[in-house]
Amino acid sequence: MPALVESMFYVSNEENGRFVPWHGLGTSVEEALTSEDALKIAGLDWEVEKKPIFNENGIQIPNYFRTSRSSDNSTLGIVSGRYSIVQNREAFSFTDELVAGDARYETAGSLNDGRRVWLLAKLPEKYILDDKFDTYICFTNTHDGTGSVKVCMTPIRVVCNNTLNLALSQTRRKWSTRHIGNLDAKLEEARNVLQMANAYMEELNEQAQVLSEVKLTEGDVEVMFDSIFPVDYNKDTARKINNVEYLKNAFFQCLKAPDISKFSGTAWGAINAMTDFVDHTKPIRVTESYQENNWGKIMEGHPAVDMMYSLITSKIGG
Repeated sequence: MPALVESMFYVSNEENGRFVPWHGLGTSVEEALTSEDALKIAGLDWEVEKKPIFNENGIQIPNYFRTSRSSDNSTLGIVSGRYSIVQNREAFSFTDELVAGDARYETAGSLNDGRRVWLLAKLPEKYILDDKFDTYICFTNTHDGTGSVKVCMTPIRVVCNNTLNLALSQTRRKWSTRHIGNLDAKLEEARNVLQMANAYMEELNEQAQVLSEVKLTEGDVEVMFDSIFPVDYNKDTARKINNVEYLKNAFFQCLKAPDISKFSGTAWGAINAMTDFVDHTKPIRVTESYQENNWGKIMEGHPAVDMMYSLITSKIGG
């Protein structure tokens, strides 16, 4: 909860602030026919090596290693002896089977100095409540020992560039994937990804239909916002209270935005307002890693959006 408040968002006015989450990150790889081509175009075709660690006396520390990038020997993470490196070309090779169909590569990049490498593929567009959605799948590979190869659903509502990857009850918005070398396994994994992506979009469409019929007053939405960004007027500093009030004003500006007006007074409108808020805002104090960190939150599911969706579904259930 405090982490949400500490982010201290404000609405960006740069050319209306409507950028896709990965705006300014990564490299366009739309001409790439294979994942290996995409990695080369984006400068991500380096290898990762596991190297021993030595203490200040030059003695090797047992069972601990550092992962390093072959291009510059920079350290990506500290791992145990059991850690197995998955090279970027291995992690993403099965995605070529997707591109052989209707998908295409769009963007590739790295976060946190190469600790996380990502590749974005675009699937055919969908329509939800007469709104066009661009359906993206993001594949990520990590080299610091923090995770496996992951797949994240990132549907974008085109009219406002909002990411609507909700934590739905029946389908998953992110999952881990295998990295097996033989062709049959790659084909199977590609089919599995497509099936899960289609299932997710189908449930998202169903939920949009339900939420568009759930009426919420501005007071209802304000109560939910206060639960997500709580303030204790007796204990919190004036600065924090003022910041949260500023956040609330910014959020309600999003709630009244023209592209959300047709869903005004509904739960679907409130969800879209929250995604607008977290996708297209910046912190008051912008750190060097802000854009990368916020991108990661949006891709894997932003806590504020998750909490809003949870509060709405609880209200419906109650």
